[in-house]
Amino acid sequence: MSVAKPLPHDSARLHVTGQATYVDDLPMQPGTLHLAFGMAQIARGRVQEMDLDAVRAAPGVVRVWTAEDLPGPCDCSASPLHDEPLLTDEVLYDGQPIFLVAATSHLAARKAARLGKITYAEETPILTIDEALAASSRFEGGPIVWEKGAPDDGIASAPRRLSGSLTMGGQEHFYLEGQAAQVTPLEAEELLVQASTQHPTEIQHKVAEALGLNMGDVRVEMRRMGGGFGGKESQGNWLAIACAVVAAATGRPARMRYDRDDDMVLTGKRHDARVDYEVGFDDDGRVLGLDVTQLIRCGWSMDLSLPVADRAMLHADSSYDLPAIRITSHRLKTNTASNTAYRGFGGPQGMLGMERIIDHIAHELGRDPVEVRRANYYAEAPPLREHGPDKPEVDDTPDTPDREAPDSFSRADEVSSGTGRGRPFAGEHSPKPKAQTTPYGMEVTDFILHEITAKLLESSDYAARKRAVAEFNTAGGALRKGLAFSPVKFGISFTLTHLNQAGALVHVYQDGSIRLNHGGTEMGQGLNQKVAQVTAARFGVEASRVRITATDTGKVPNTSATAASSGADLNGMAAANAADTIRERMAEVVAKHLQGEPEEVRFEDSRVHLGGASVSFEEAAKLTYESRVSLSASGFYKTPHLHWDRLKGQGRPFFYFAYGAAVTEVLLDTRTGENRILRTDILHDVGASLNPAIDIGQIEGAYVQGAGWLTTEELAWDGKGRLRTHAPSTYKIPACSDRPEEFNVTLHSGENRSETIYRSKAVGEPPFMLAISAFLALSNACAACGPAYPALEAPATPEHVLEAIRRARGA
Repeated sequence: MSVAKPLPHDSARLHVTGQATYVDDLPMQPGTLHLAFGMAQIARGRVQEMDLDAVRAAPGVVRVWTAEDLPGPCDCSASPLHDEPLLTDEVLYDGQPIFLVAATSHLAARKAARLGKITYAEETPILTIDEALAASSRFEGGPIVWEKGAPDDGIASAPRRLSGSLTMGGQEHFYLEGQAAQVTPLEAEELLVQASTQHPTEIQHKVAEALGLNMGDVRVEMRRMGGGFGGKESQGNWLAIACAVVAAATGRPARMRYDRDDDMVLTGKRHDARVDYEVGFDDDGRVLGLDVTQLIRCGWSMDLSLPVADRAMLHADSSYDLPAIRITSHRLKTNTASNTAYRGFGGPQGMLGMERIIDHIAHELGRDPVEVRRANYYAEAPPLREHGPDKPEVDDTPDTPDREAPDSFSRADEVSSGTGRGRPFAGEHSPKPKAQTTPYGMEVTDFILHEITAKLLESSDYAARKRAVAEFNTAGGALRKGLAFSPVKFGISFTLTHLNQAGALVHVYQDGSIRLNHGGTEMGQGLNQKVAQVTAARFGVEASRVRITATDTGKVPNTSATAASSGADLNGMAAANAADTIRERMAEVVAKHLQGEPEEVRFEDSRVHLGGASVSFEEAAKLTYESRVSLSASGFYKTPHLHWDRLKGQGRPFFYFAYGAAVTEVLLDTRTGENRILRTDILHDVGASLNPAIDIGQIEGAYVQGAGWLTTEELAWDGKGRLRTHAPSTYKIPACSDRPEEFNVTLHSGENRSETIYRSKAVGEPPFMLAISAFLALSNACAACGPAYPALEAPATPEHVLEAIRRARGA
């Protein structure tokens, strides 16, 4: 079967040979114009005068646009506020686009954009969390509060109490391919947009809206991105709209690419945050009451900050069953670049806050943090049993299954399709656990961290290594070691319910070759390979037979962003739905040809079988074509069972949870604060993996990227609101030498209890939070320097580490 095989990425050979094409590699059409923004040099104020004569006279410049020259506001925002005009006279952050240059070359446009002479009426910017709080500068008017139980009573009556605060920095996406777009005018005012984007439909919508066109007049195509990580979910709107404005006005193709410095200044980051907490607990470390406040710095516009902040609240419980909790979220508006989607989408900020609280409790009690975590875990889900064709498949909710989805991929169906893969089922006599709910009212029925924790602690030799670390630290000297464990429970689905849908288009040609198009976007994560494997499995053929074409709004409309770790879940199901439609048509034709019943037809080993007879898949395709039966079908899927009221903070926003755990050991120099990761052991839950090789790669990459956020990547603004870390020389992403010296990654064996594609689980975002173990290990090493809790800040740069050591020593 094509699924579950560790096949290489579909573009792997093209990547390593340099043949993979990206937006800026597209052949240059005659007359193409290159664009650049003239950017504001203050963080807050208004433009008083603008002298652009030198810009217009610069070599190669064809035309210059200001806000007054645009066909309208040309809003670039992803939010309903429409608060991001393409060009503006009101400056709300340093680097904001003020005018637009179109020139005959990229370099000419960039040079000319630097020649504008602008005078401002400067105002005092709001830059920090505390400044925004003092000015009551927020989105949504005030803080959002969710509550479960009676947290004040729980804290007041608890035998022990403590309070604290954790500040965590933002993170630059640093995708290898920067933001880029190209727009080509077609006949009848139609436009072809080729953009490096995770959300082609949003680009289509925003371009059409800016120019007063119908969405059907704009076609967006995206073959591949050189990385996205959430940074190309909404930020690409600016380039696409700018190119569309120029192309429509001049009748010439327009192309735009940010240079790295401009990219880092112009675009949003991961939201930096502060978490304040007060907690009451017992002598075992069990949390009895918790009051947590999340202060999220959003930037100058709303962008995606509200759902990001919502997801931080949704993950404030991390992996723990908290009887009484209040979560207060402030979404703060500041004069900085508008922060945006980033891998984990607020989840890391919420989980890091909770893991700090558990770590602080363990230190206060003098207990192993692992035991405190286990004491607070949700209850383990009951075991599942294998089912057979005679037993109905039961989902993990009482709701009626969504019949717009493909079939439930039961064992009987898989035998007939040649996919041969069974699934667990919650049988009639399975014990039902006591209802346990998250702070937002969702029942947790699939919790498996007790099992994962036990297996990882054993495989990583945690107990012996903990003793060895303690002995090493007792010996004294300048070096200290730290060892820490952290779990992951991450919800999978878009919290905006209507986004949980996907479409696909499948063609089978008369020679048996297959073309596939789906609404997801490939940014290096292997989505195309996984969906191709799913499609091949439905036809019982090898995956190499399936060719995937560029994501195209002209083929699959109304797509959701490739985000929320839902790419394979949604698009895999949609592709399976389309393939099954064609398979059923082929089965009817082959059954007639071989004189049998369609339901007895099997697709396996690249042949179509009926009883003891068979024809090749190619012959079956040719027979179907010659019978004048369509070999093309569209597929659709929407995630079932979801309901969410974000204002009340209640419902079921997630289809299921993905789980994992990590143990990390670090070495720290107490004289300099320098440190390194010695060893990391990971056991991560991906359900029944569609492609183990790709999944392991995603886990490794996510961990290292998460470790970068928490250890080396520091964003710094000066008092004027200017980003000072806007290049690789001043912003340190992890290098190869920063990866763990020993890196052990294992996939947890098991299958998803929810009806996902082949019972797999999402893998894009959940393993990012495994890197919290590295941060906790550094905190553990700092704690070895003295009796006090070190209260390490993130990122744990050498400066922050030294401050934590001083706190641990009581200084």
